[in-house]
Amino acid sequence: MKRSTERILTTHTGSLTRPKKLLEMIEAGGMRQRKDDPAFQAEVRSAVADVVRRQAHTGIDVVNDGEQGRVSYATYVTQRLSGFGGVGQPMTISDLDDVPEYRDRVMGGVGRVAMGGCNGPVSYTGIAELDRDIDNLKQALAGQPHQEAFMSAASPGVIAHFLDNEYYPSDEAYLTALADAMKVEYERLHQAGLLLQVDCPDLAMARGQKKFARLSLRQFCEAAELRMEALNRAVAGIPPEAMRMHLCWGNYEGPHHHDIELKEIINIVLKARPAGIVLEACNPRHEHEWQLFESIRLPPGKVMIAGVIDTVTNFVEHPELVAQRIERWARVVGRDNVIAGNDCGFASGASFMAVHPDIVWMKLKSLVDGARLASSRLW
Repeated sequence: MKRSTERILTTHTGSLTRPKKLLEMIEAGGMRQRKDDPAFQAEVRSAVADVVRRQAHTGIDVVNDGEQGRVSYATYVTQRLSGFGGVGQPMTISDLDDVPEYRDRVMGGVGRVAMGGCNGPVSYTGIAELDRDIDNLKQALAGQPHQEAFMSAASPGVIAHFLDNEYYPSDEAYLTALADAMKVEYERLHQAGLLLQVDCPDLAMARGQKKFARLSLRQFCEAAELRMEALNRAVAGIPPEAMRMHLCWGNYEGPHHHDIELKEIINIVLKARPAGIVLEACNPRHEHEWQLFESIRLPPGKVMIAGVIDTVTNFVEHPELVAQRIERWARVVGRDNVIAGNDCGFASGASFMAVHPDIVWMKLKSLVDGARLASSRLW
């Protein structure tokens, strides 16, 4: 992971909106069969080329493939791992359950659907699909200005959160199996020369969902520790500076009044081997948490990739506000340890878009402009 000693670099969390034709194909279902569909793969290649070009031309420094061929940032693994044919339990989201009318109007059935479960031994079977993703991104990068490129991958913890264990004797055994299987994907991305981003929203978001909402704070932190151990097991062979970890509280517009505070889990978060911490840092529930680092020192080697534009409203942040947010983080962790990003994915699920696609790019342009403004004042 490159550090800049001259200016604030820019990136984003991973998921970007898909073109209409590709989105229609994804929404039609049958994703297991799509991997062998030449028409679908052609659309994915075209979409990746376009999204990389747009990132580069917008001025984003650390770019990716926008997760163009995935149905979601987490459940895509059911096409790459064996053992997933179970039913699972419906999702519960405690803060939205406090306001059922709003929940049903805004979320519809999105937050109430079971996403499946693990009902057999887990192993990695998706090498061909992974290699195709890598090749699509590398081809798209050719000739496009950028500092680095990353690819996101689901963490063992977030897979276990969405895809319930119906096979292994314990959560710990399930997490270990997932870690050992996903290690294949993580290491192959690293060997391809890409930054690995491991998505770990379960470390925060899970507090108010499914069984975790019933746990005490101590019990939840114990569960989060297990998930961190599984993550570190899976990435033990990759240098920390070649990785970043995304942490969030759920990419939806809701009250979020049940969110666990960052201060309650920060000691767990800082145990992660990845050097980069991609953090929600500008939404109204968590923007104040930069102050935590006035009393907690960012460990040597860590980089804060702070969200300075949000992903659930169609307001385009003013570059001056973006710069102010960056400068706050620079004051508490050091300007060389800050990269400017966004709070979460703009299309964490291919069909789940709160921000209009055209406005996504306006917001990313404001991110770049704000980073330039902050750089002019920090150096």
